[in-house]
Order: sequence, then C-alpha cells, then structure tokens
Amino acid sequence: MYGLPEDVIFLSLLHNIGATAPDKSLTVEEISMWAAMEYDKVMKKLSKLANENYVKVHISNGVEKYYVTVEGIRKVLSIYS
Repeated sequence: MYGLPEDVIFLSLLHNIGATAPDKSLTVEEISMWAAMEYDKVMKKLSKLANENYVKVHISNGVEKYYVTVEGIRKVLSIYS
C-alpha cells in the first residue's frame, strides 16, 4: 500500500476491520484504537471522507458511529485492480 494517499489507507483500514454497514459501524474511540491514531486526527479524516461520500455516520442510541459506504468500498477495492 506504499505510495497510496493517506486517506485511502485509512479508508482501507476501516474496510478491513469490518466497518462496512450501519450495524457494523464503530465509534471514533474504537477507530482511534484500531488505527493507533489520536482522536482529533481520526475525526479530521472521517469528516473529509464523509464529505466525499466514502464514509457515513450512523447514530445508535445517541452515539455517533462511522462506516464505509458502497462508494468507499469501491474506492478501497479499486486499489487492488
């Protein structure tokens, strides 16, 4: 994955840990742990990816959780073709 943009690598991480549907969405804290990144940096990346429609927010019991959209999954899979 060397040479890929940092956002694509981050999106790939979300995909690989299974955050690919609303019922599999993860909190920022969970994503921070998996990515070994600071909360603020994760929020910045999630915001950018959400603006590009690669990530969506799912509210579950009043808690924001994030998952990769179909467009995001396509983006991740495009790195393998």
